[in-house]
Amino acid sequence: MTPALRARRILLLHGGLALLLLLCQFVLPDYHHTNFVSIMVLAVYALGYNLLVGYTGLLSLGHAMFFAAGLYGAGMGVHYFAWNPVVAFIAGAAAGLFLAVLVGLVALRTSGVAFMIVTMMFAQAAFLTTLYFNDVTHGDEGLTLTQAARSFALFGTVIDLTNPAIRYNLAWLLLAGALAVMLLVVLSPAGRVLIAIRENEERTRMLGYDVRRYKLAALGVSGLLSGAAGAAYVLFFGYVGSSFAAIPYSIYPLLWVLLGGVGTVAGPVIGTLLMFYLIEIARDYSSSYMIVVGAILLVLVLFFPKGIIGSWRARGQGWIP
Repeated sequence: MTPALRARRILLLHGGLALLLLLCQFVLPDYHHTNFVSIMVLAVYALGYNLLVGYTGLLSLGHAMFFAAGLYGAGMGVHYFAWNPVVAFIAGAAAGLFLAVLVGLVALRTSGVAFMIVTMMFAQAAFLTTLYFNDVTHGDEGLTLTQAARSFALFGTVIDLTNPAIRYNLAWLLLAGALAVMLLVVLSPAGRVLIAIRENEERTRMLGYDVRRYKLAALGVSGLLSGAAGAAYVLFFGYVGSSFAAIPYSIYPLLWVLLGGVGTVAGPVIGTLLMFYLIEIARDYSSSYMIVVGAILLVLVLFFPKGIIGSWRARGQGWIP
């Protein structure tokens, strides 16, 4: 396959996925309209996670701290300092990036299972911190942002983030931007180095690459996307609480990525969408809905061992990034 043909197919796949999500807003009922906003924001979180686990080979169990950094960075800025939502979003994304680099300087001294344990310990410390400073964070009760606090003026027009149409389109822009960033990274020479690190770290080091610097950069971009997702979530839905920093929010992106396809750009988006609705539908039929979801996931893994997009790629579609 020629590079030009591969590029066209990649653009068609990911552009088509983005266009489909954009058009869905015109046919979805109100309930699902809101669900899709949540799905698109969480898919950005999953994309950030996938850059680390899928392309760099670093399994993290502590990504909730980066998502929560974005949540608290934006939410507390709006709640306590009356920041403009745009400033709050930038601050939340920056908080995710800063924390990822800070944690990476320590955690990347380890690898494999040790890296997984260290990231989980950092995430648990972050979770306990949100509970310890209860007077500021309000712990599990959380902070609620008013409608007025989630509005801002842009070129003389008031942008209200509680407006369903505005919220949907901004969530779509965030997801489209995250997809573009992922494609740029993955298809770049740096992206190929990350894949080489995933496949054989020692050989990549022997070729002269600064493996630790590349891994730290990947963790930084992952933290940036996760923080941006967290900041968008609190601005769109107006709530931040300690539950978002708990261990389950480090497990969810792993499940979304595994379901959609580890090491694929489109996979996390598909995985987030399917997992969200699997839980929603199972919850309607049983209080033990996670058992039902687990059984369905088991069947999916049997038929799609590399995830949906990953298995599609393995069956003769090697052009899929």
